[in-house]
Amino acid sequence: MANSGSGPTARQEIDQGVVFFRDQLRPFSEANVSIATHALNYGTGCFEGIRAYWNADHEELYILKGREHYERFLRSARILKIQVPYDVDGLMHWTRAMLAANEYRQDVYIRPLAFKGAAMIKVTLSGVRDDLGIFAAPMGDYVRTEGLRATVSSWVRIADNIIPSRAKVTGAYINAALANDDATQDGYDEAIMLSQDGQVAEASSSNLFIVRQGELITTPVTSDILEGITRNVVFQMAKHRGYSYIERPIDRTELYVADEVFLCGTGVQLAGVTEIDHRPVGTGVMGPITKDLQQLYFGAVRGQDPTYKDWLTPVYGKGGT
Repeated sequence: MANSGSGPTARQEIDQGVVFFRDQLRPFSEANVSIATHALNYGTGCFEGIRAYWNADHEELYILKGREHYERFLRSARILKIQVPYDVDGLMHWTRAMLAANEYRQDVYIRPLAFKGAAMIKVTLSGVRDDLGIFAAPMGDYVRTEGLRATVSSWVRIADNIIPSRAKVTGAYINAALANDDATQDGYDEAIMLSQDGQVAEASSSNLFIVRQGELITTPVTSDILEGITRNVVFQMAKHRGYSYIERPIDRTELYVADEVFLCGTGVQLAGVTEIDHRPVGTGVMGPITKDLQQLYFGAVRGQDPTYKDWLTPVYGKGGT
């Protein structure tokens, strides 16, 4: 099976490298903001998480679904009334330039961030100066990709008419942080969050699929979830593999009787859950459909499967086959 991400964990502090900030490439140490920055005080920003995977045989770093991520990034910015001075092409150009300047030869995680950058106290969105930055850091697996133990969180997933759940809003992630921290402090790997109506929404920072009688099931975009890029990737792979899938509400107890459960997202990639609330999922090991999709995914993201070549943008322009 193709390897998942290799490299440092997401907990490693970032303290060096070249970043893109305020319209130019500059050292990480020069990309600073004021303690009074609006976004720091009020969470008025949006971001993306994008992975790039290194293929040593191709001597190429592949950005995964970069354009789709930046399309969502611009939609998030629109919701928060943030003016981003670049279109998708411009954002992709500067991302490739930043990665090339760092000369990465390993898997990396890319973080574009648009935010209200003015040093001011007023709680508002309109009339506040906007800033944009893009940085990256080497990163391996966000969580392990099989054998995850999860719990249903007591923290409820934020509703879209409270904080936009389909936008990656910086301030909204305290919701995920509270749920995830409680879960990990109790010995679990991840938290599963319910929406206000008591049905399954998603995991703390990833979308969730269950498998029942050979069918893939995931919650609809109206269930206060992030409209995941990797979620759409799973749909595409499932179609190619001949698996049926459906978007519908999922009850909490369906988690306990599912044959398979897996998480998907840029950070977690595609990770199998084998226990929920001290109950084994299926047989207690990663199921065959999850394993098949995971193997397909890890090959595709490194440019090893030409079927999914259009998912990838090469950084160095070699783009081996």
